[in-house]
Amino acid sequence: MNENRDSRFALLALAMGAFGIALTEFVIMGILPEVATALQVSIPEAGHFISAYALGVVVGAPVLAGLLYRWPPRRSLLILMVWFTVFNSLSALAWDYWSMLGIRFMAGLPHGAFFGIGAVIAAKVARKGREAQGIASMFAGFTVANVIGVPLGTYVGNSLHWGYSFYMVGIVGLLTLIGLFLWMPAFSSVAGERTEKGSGMRNLELWALLVLTAVGTGGFFAWYGYIAPLLIEVSGLTETSVSYAMILAGLGMVGGNILGAKMVGWFKPVRAIAIGLAAMSLMLIVNAMVASDPVWALVMCFMVGAVTFTLAAPIQVSIIEASGGAAMLASSLNQSAFNIANALGAYLAGLPIAFGYGVIYSGVVGAGLAALGAMIAISIWIFKQRKKA
Repeated sequence: MNENRDSRFALLALAMGAFGIALTEFVIMGILPEVATALQVSIPEAGHFISAYALGVVVGAPVLAGLLYRWPPRRSLLILMVWFTVFNSLSALAWDYWSMLGIRFMAGLPHGAFFGIGAVIAAKVARKGREAQGIASMFAGFTVANVIGVPLGTYVGNSLHWGYSFYMVGIVGLLTLIGLFLWMPAFSSVAGERTEKGSGMRNLELWALLVLTAVGTGGFFAWYGYIAPLLIEVSGLTETSVSYAMILAGLGMVGGNILGAKMVGWFKPVRAIAIGLAAMSLMLIVNAMVASDPVWALVMCFMVGAVTFTLAAPIQVSIIEASGGAAMLASSLNQSAFNIANALGAYLAGLPIAFGYGVIYSGVVGAGLAALGAMIAISIWIFKQRKKA
């Protein structure tokens, strides 16, 4: 194979890993009622499994990346994907609340480190001058999973058995392992890429942006984490229809991601973040108002997915700009912040359900989180303007 073809196959292996990670992170949200029934727990208690995975990512991202960064990246990625494959497959065999909670935490540990090391390698294997496109190729797997993998996994889990959804993740993990083994170049180390001592880590703006990610994007997870019970109990859709709703949400994410990249050029990145979060808050309020109508509920799946993923590019650009010489560490911490949002959103959205107010209020909680994130973004923008004056 020529060099360009080798690079494409290496990026394909990384994209498959990203596909599997997105599949396991999000498919449980579509099969939550099935998991809750099988393990004899309530919907809010089942939401703890989402939080456990996210907390695994938060812990594993800095710890595993720190332990493995001196190793040859091919070996590191293989180890992380073996870990990922084993514990996601074991998720299908959980027998009660505590076993599932522990397994989901362990399954989340390699997530952030895989993305952190994988992003560096994606840039290295890409053609010179196309490093950003290389990284985008890897993350394309994450986006495609939300359009194809998650809806398919949701359908399989609801139609056959919820455990089969996690076996699907295990199969993707095995395919990724094969791809990494066959196609990943044997780089000696990525240690030279690590710039954790950059002065940017002392930048208060960077830490404010990380808090913004942890709080503001939690609004999405407050809604998405309980999308299945919302559509079934409030909108009156069937369990099978939830998979179609997930496809609409995934298509919205793809469109929103494209729009978000354009918004970086139209506005300053932090202003684009504020606009995106304000739009998310508004859409979640509207969603709560129209959720009883099945047609409008499906429309809002697309809209909420779209406005949420307009944030992807602006947040990433803002993090890089504020990180100084510590872009790699800052990006890793942003993965942790994103999954703190996952855990925080799922937990807080479960509280009104636990207190008997109904699943419709999970989106209202999400709207509040998104609005708070928008206020943080506005505060950062005002601070930057005053700093220039």
